[in-house]
Amino acid sequence: MLENQNLISRITVNPKIMAGKPTIRGMRITVEHILSALAGGIVEKELIDEYPELEKEDFQAVFAYVAELVKEEQIFPFKICA
Repeated sequence: MLENQNLISRITVNPKIMAGKPTIRGMRITVEHILSALAGGIVEKELIDEYPELEKEDFQAVFAYVAELVKEEQIFPFKICA
């Protein structure tokens, strides 16, 4: 768990950077951008080639951050009345 917290600390939120979206180490690279790229089939190596300032741990940090968000997610079923 401590390792995840260390990884998550690489994700920063600053209202002056990218309108406050979560970014990697204060850079102008958002968690959203990395996830969208990976979901679209771009591999880590391609992203590192495009953004050489990225480190392997940054990808782990993105996944740890999102895992924490999903863990906190709550689903409330509701009934639709016709």
